[in-house]
Amino acid sequence: MTPARLLWGASVTPWVFALLLCCLLPQGPQGQMFPLRLESPAAVPAASDSILVNCSTECPSASHLRLETSLPKQPNGSGPGWATFWLSNLTEDSTIICSALCGGLQVTASSNITVYRFPEQVELGPLPPWQPEGEDLTLRCLVAGGAPRDRLTVVLLQGQEELKRQLVVGEPAEVTATIRAGRNDHGANFSCRTELDLRSEGLELFLNTSAARQLRTFALPMTAPHLLAPRSLEVGTRRPVNCVLDGLFPASEAQVHLALGNETLTPIVTRDGDMLRATATVCLDQEGTQKIVCNVTLGGVSRYAQTLTTVFSFLGPTLSLSETSVTKGSIVNVTCTAGPRAQVMLDGVLVPSPGKPAQLQLTATNSDDGRHFICNATLEVAGELIYRSTAVRLRVLDWKLSSVVIVLIVLTVLAVVTISGSLLYVFGTRKRCGIYHVRQQSNSVPLTAMEPEDTTGEEAS
Repeated sequence: MTPARLLWGASVTPWVFALLLCCLLPQGPQGQMFPLRLESPAAVPAASDSILVNCSTECPSASHLRLETSLPKQPNGSGPGWATFWLSNLTEDSTIICSALCGGLQVTASSNITVYRFPEQVELGPLPPWQPEGEDLTLRCLVAGGAPRDRLTVVLLQGQEELKRQLVVGEPAEVTATIRAGRNDHGANFSCRTELDLRSEGLELFLNTSAARQLRTFALPMTAPHLLAPRSLEVGTRRPVNCVLDGLFPASEAQVHLALGNETLTPIVTRDGDMLRATATVCLDQEGTQKIVCNVTLGGVSRYAQTLTTVFSFLGPTLSLSETSVTKGSIVNVTCTAGPRAQVMLDGVLVPSPGKPAQLQLTATNSDDGRHFICNATLEVAGELIYRSTAVRLRVLDWKLSSVVIVLIVLTVLAVVTISGSLLYVFGTRKRCGIYHVRQQSNSVPLTAMEPEDTTGEEAS
């Protein structure tokens, strides 16, 4: 338990000490000649274990040295003209008074002990992930704890540049400063710092700085991206799609999304200063209408553009002749087709209804030999006209002229065969010509025995 005397001391209020100061002022010239000295720390950190206080005087007849305080105290030692005390539980600023008798007169001395605390929290409030260029940004610094407040100052900083400085007021205290964010502020570090100035108490200037936060500013034009895409796209063909947006800052941080229908494209993205360009290639194998979308995002804000493209199939035109090589007087049928929605024109004659074929029949004459038949087809897709054409050449043969040509060809072939045979014979005979040596045989005929003829039959007759 705490002694009653200590409880009473702890409850003494500052006006009691003011009264004591008034009542215990030094009396007479002897008190003024031998003043009382009070030695104590001018400032101590909060929750200090204890501090030593010394009361002393050079008065030769000093007696009854004692210390008046609201703090728990414990005598430490004493002697002629001096006494020391331990003070504990220093949590708030305190005033202590030392008194003594000198020549029957009372002398006093007082001292103020400042209890200081470092701030428990110094933190700069979160910055927005992205700050729009040209808009105001409010910086907030939160300070909790710290004493004495009349010696505690907070400073808002951009890098090492001071933006604002003021005393810390309130618990917790919030100090704000407003700036106009610009491009030059992109990537800047902001922080706040407290300064506890105890230099007048013989200590130093204590600094406590918060963690820095980096600001990212951005600029995004109000206009939509410029989307360049084909209004029509033929099945199986590849066409480029471009999405361009200028006035971005920083363009390197912008994200772009290109899509064709439900398919996300993989664009090649290039950046030049404040301009961004995304280029992709599209190709589809089914007819229909598809939506092309470009979405550019920066700082959590998006700009969006879209357009429609019609995917079509245009097979043809197809131009066919019943025969491409005929004789004079033959009937030739010419047909031009180009699909169900295309409109065709054959040799300058337009078929009024789309999807209908164009047909032509003629009797071949000599003037038709080498004639080119041209088939033109037109298909309307998304308000655009697609043109295609093809041509076929007709050959017309005259029968009489053809017969003469055939005879000439036959005669030519016979002549070639005859000449070839003759040449083979001549060259073959020349190869067999030369000098031959005949082996001479003997003129003598070998004699052989001959049997007598059978004449039996003649005699019988």
